[in-house]
This record gives sequence, structure tokens and C-alpha cells, in this order.
Amino acid sequence: MQNKDSIKNILLIGIGLCLVCAAVISIIAVGLKELQKSNAILDQQKKIVAAADLKPFYGTTEAAFDSIEEIIIDIEEGLITDISSEKYDLSKELKDPSRHIVLSSLEDIATIKKRENFSKVFLEYREDQLNTVILPVRGYGLWGILYGYLAISSDLNTIVGLEFYQHKETPGLGAEVDNPKWKALWRGKKIYDENGEILIKVMKGKVDNTNEMSTYQVDGLSGATLTSNGVSNLLAYWLGDSGFKKFLNNLKQENLNG
Repeated sequence: MQNKDSIKNILLIGIGLCLVCAAVISIIAVGLKELQKSNAILDQQKKIVAAADLKPFYGTTEAAFDSIEEIIIDIEEGLITDISSEKYDLSKELKDPSRHIVLSSLEDIATIKKRENFSKVFLEYREDQLNTVILPVRGYGLWGILYGYLAISSDLNTIVGLEFYQHKETPGLGAEVDNPKWKALWRGKKIYDENGEILIKVMKGKVDNTNEMSTYQVDGLSGATLTSNGVSNLLAYWLGDSGFKKFLNNLKQENLNG
């Protein structure tokens, strides 16, 4: 008769318990991973709707997001592609050397290192007329990359809103990019001057509203100069020639041609 208290039996029971626990933990981890992914997508959708200020018009976040058309554009050409938006994954684009470019230090003003060749863009129409364009933007702040969405009105030069859905900025300082009061400052600000030069930027300190340039300026984040500069730099990059400027120009021409 086998001794239940033998070292061999204790080891077998211990190993068995470890295997069972490992299996349970693995199952839970897989389940949580899918849940986390689903929650991340939902949060991004909320930020897209918030940036474009669509909820007051459509009533709910779900209805607002359902009104949005998702497209994939060729950034270099500024043209809409026939690539399915459902299959698009930015992380995969940045891992595949054939689907992104590596930026030089001179080009990389947003400190993102790589820029995808294709990007997802969001368009909201009302009564068959383009109302809002929502662009994904990202750039380095103080501690890491800020990921967000910039919404622009149909004139393709007026900001509707700016929302960040992921960042590592310091609470109470750089993390004030999430402060509703600061986010409200972006509405109505202009991006380009009459020559197409990008003038939008986050200032150091308060904006002087008596200055004619104030329409291109947003108050800086107190105690967070590097984060403020990071926001300015990421907008300068993504609204420039290496970012979405060609697409916006093509879209403007298309609207003019009716």
C-alpha cells in the first residue's frame, strides 16, 4: 500500500496542483486579454466621438460612432485605398518593414521613429455632406507616446476637438491633457494660415487673446513644458507633408469640385 505521506506522493500532488493552477491562470489570462482588447477599442471609439463632439447630435456614443465612415488612406499619396478598415492594425503595420518608413532625426519631429504607409481615418457626413474628419495622431511627450484623435471641421482648417486615449504623462501635470477645461480650448482654433503653413501650437503660459495669432494658439499645461511641446510637435508632424496634409488637400479639392 502506497504511503500517502511519502515524498514521491507529495511531489506528484504538488506538481498536479501547479499544472491545474497554471492551466486556470492561462485560461483567465486569454479571456482577460480579449476583454482588455475589446475595452481598448471601445475607449478609442468614445474618444473619436468626443473629439468630434458628436454625442450631442446623435444622442449616444454608439449611434454617433455608427454614423462614422472608416477608411484607409495611403499617406504618401494622400488618397483613399480599397483596403478593408476591419483588417487594419497599426501595431502590425509598424512591425512589417514593407508597410512603414523609418524616419530620420530631421523628419521625426514627433519622435515616433516609424510612420505607417497606410492609416485609418474617420469621416462623418450629415445630409451627404462632409461634416467632420477625425485623424489619428501620436507623438512623444515626457514619458512616452501620446495616442489620440484630432477632429477637424469640413473647412479642413478648424479644430473641433483633440482627445488622447493613451499616454504615460504625469498625473496633475502632463496628464492634464485629459482635463475637460484644457480640451475645450482647442475648439475653433485654426491650423494653417493662408499659405498653408502650420501655425497651431501649445504656448508656454496663457494665450494673449488680443494677439492676432491667438486663433492658432492654445494655453500651455502648467508645469508640463515637455508635454506641451510634445503635443505641438505631434500636430506639426501629422498635419504636415509627411502626415495627413496631402490627404486633407485632396479632400478639399474634391469638395470644391463637388
